[in-house]
Amino acid sequence: MIAAATMVRKPAEDSDCTHASRYHQPVIPWLHANEAFPSIDKALADPNGLIAAGGDLSTERLVDAYRHGIFPWYSGSQPILWWSPDPRMVLFVDEFKVSRSLRKAVSRGDFDISVDGAFHLVIEACAAPRDGHGGTWITPAMIEAYTRLHRFGYAHSVEAWVDGQLAGGLYGVAIGRMFFGESMFARMSDASKVALFHLVEILKQRDMPLIDCQQQTPHLASLGARLITRRAFAEALARLVNSPQPAGAWSIAAPPAQVP
Repeated sequence: MIAAATMVRKPAEDSDCTHASRYHQPVIPWLHANEAFPSIDKALADPNGLIAAGGDLSTERLVDAYRHGIFPWYSGSQPILWWSPDPRMVLFVDEFKVSRSLRKAVSRGDFDISVDGAFHLVIEACAAPRDGHGGTWITPAMIEAYTRLHRFGYAHSVEAWVDGQLAGGLYGVAIGRMFFGESMFARMSDASKVALFHLVEILKQRDMPLIDCQQQTPHLASLGARLITRRAFAEALARLVNSPQPAGAWSIAAPPAQVP
């Protein structure tokens, strides 16, 4: 996640900027309590988007990060790392691609859908190892922090159920008219895609036109997500994140969705 050549600028007694300069190593700031994030145009090009380290995962810090186009991403052995990559993967809700199989799954009602009905179960499922990989970036500290965001009405989940069992879902953060997608999981085919379909319908009804997908993946591209420059993302963010969309729990049951 973080290149070995990258250095963190810690408090003065631990830093050696001259040494860093001598070896031409990029340096990022170490965030003290209540210290503001640097401007996103200060993010490193390699590793792409790394902008700061340290700080904490308080609700105030996380909300401030998202408002500025910054998100945390790190493993349990690292300090908290903050990112704002360029380009940025986003999904405009009007560009969401509904495949034939997804259209059929929604039409058949293969899954019962709920919203904000089992946030903790969803984030724990997203944190579980996948495909034989033991590590995860959704650490216990991240689970605690985003569950707290959920209690304050900023983080939301969409759940897909079959016979009372959680089959898939997703979670993310909503601020103003922006939705910042964090992670999704599926225990059955199409479960996470159906959850995303319902999320898109909810966002359309709430006049929230954009989902931040953070980083590029072929899976997201197949669903209609695309890359935009960090500058374009920052401009969209400025228009949407300060819109008067109050924080609070979303409905327990998803609204009826019309399949395109």
